[in-house]
Amino acid sequence: MPHLFEPIAFRGVSLRNRIGVSPMCQYSCENGLATDWHLVHLGSRAVGGAALVIVEATAVEAIGRISPHDMGIWTDAHTEPLARVARFVKAHGAVPGIQLAHAGRKASRGRPWEGGHHVPNETGGWPIAGASAIPFDEGWRTPEPLDDHGLARIREAFVAAIRRARDAGFEWLEIHAAHGYLLHSFYSPLSNHRSDQYGGSFENRTRLLLEVAKLARSEWPDDKPISVRISSTDWEPGGWTLDDSVALAGLLKASGIDLIDCSSAGNTPKPNVVPGASYQVPFAEAIRNRADIPTAAVGMITEAMQADDIIRNGRADLVLLARELLRDPYWPLRAFKTLHAKGDSPVPPQYLRAW
Repeated sequence: MPHLFEPIAFRGVSLRNRIGVSPMCQYSCENGLATDWHLVHLGSRAVGGAALVIVEATAVEAIGRISPHDMGIWTDAHTEPLARVARFVKAHGAVPGIQLAHAGRKASRGRPWEGGHHVPNETGGWPIAGASAIPFDEGWRTPEPLDDHGLARIREAFVAAIRRARDAGFEWLEIHAAHGYLLHSFYSPLSNHRSDQYGGSFENRTRLLLEVAKLARSEWPDDKPISVRISSTDWEPGGWTLDDSVALAGLLKASGIDLIDCSSAGNTPKPNVVPGASYQVPFAEAIRNRADIPTAAVGMITEAMQADDIIRNGRADLVLLARELLRDPYWPLRAFKTLHAKGDSPVPPQYLRAW
């Protein structure tokens, strides 16, 4: 059996293969509520053979949305629409996961296909919060630095969101600490110029993320895994580095985190990176080997043999696909056939006549 289709377990949760659906914002909610679009979008990826289906970045408070159309989980009303998605995903053999997020200084923007521009308060935007009063780019809002009260509010929002995610039936929790959003903006020296206990040193800049991780582990069931998505490097001089990520991964492991989802960049408008096939896989490999923690590889993984090679050679424990699964929701079924995999086929019985 190709390694891509070997099952793997994290705590009490078993994945049928090593393929996961990376969280992908759909910008299709009203007041943060999941809709039929999300049920079909996420459900089709479970039917398509993925082992793990992670709901897009889901805001823990209203001002933590990237756009007015983002997914949310800041009230009890958000729970049942998400529970419907979790039930369907689980019923079709995949593990339902959810990524909890706060956009921080990158909040209050328009949808990408509408230009992604600043959304003024009078047309549905809102004041934003961040680590320091440093806008993401020219023409972007300047965030209000979070004081002690604001930091307490953020911690409490994550705790409440984790409880709602648990009640909705999700079996995998991911904390979004990448791509320049709130938690990343705290640990990167490029966006954190604070002089209190949350700024300056590596220990101080990583404090908020570690606090959230420990709270998550205390609130989330012991038999269910938690992953953290990080930006493994800022790709900028003077920014966050891979060595920093290895050190952070060790601290997250000690806090009860089960896997590091290894992305990169997003904290500056024009990072010094030229993307290419598997370009972020070396981060997953280094963190896996040096911090001794399971990792997920992401970024321009498109071919079955490419994904299988990542797992077969111990470069990561999972591959999380994003845009390739937008192009082809049934990519895992095709990969199973391409790799001549043995064992139980992920093809649903309703579709067997085509396979």
